[in-house]
Amino acid sequence: MTDFFQFEADFVESLRCIPLVVRLKLDTCGVKLKLNHWHQFTLEEREILVKKPCVTSLEAEDYATFLQELVHKQTGKYAKTLEIESNPSWQQKEKIPLQIIEKAQEFDIKLSINQWQNLTDLQRFALIKLSRPSHENNNFLPALKEFDLI
Repeated sequence: MTDFFQFEADFVESLRCIPLVVRLKLDTCGVKLKLNHWHQFTLEEREILVKKPCVTSLEAEDYATFLQELVHKQTGKYAKTLEIESNPSWQQKEKIPLQIIEKAQEFDIKLSINQWQNLTDLQRFALIKLSRPSHENNNFLPALKEFDLI
């Protein structure tokens, strides 16, 4: 079963945007995929990227290779690579990232460390992405509700 969030429902069926489950995999394997690359993939290729495992270092390497081959097939170039964090913030359960605390405070919400620890890696990753200043942040509050944090 693939983890899609309810707040992504408006685009998940067609996969017109890159879902958070794939964005997590991109950060895990160190590939910077642009939306225009994503749009050049077939629906079947997008579905493969959603379902293909990318947890272990071997899976991440395989995922990156597969993805780079797709990008090259469509564009004639390879996607940029990113440094892979050795201890990404979504895996750190001992403290809530400050950006999430500050974003939650905008809605008069205080998250507990227990709530943070009980989230999945994907849920923590989603909150981190949705709380970034460069993000539109339209889904931060719906995510808090969906994750039973409020």
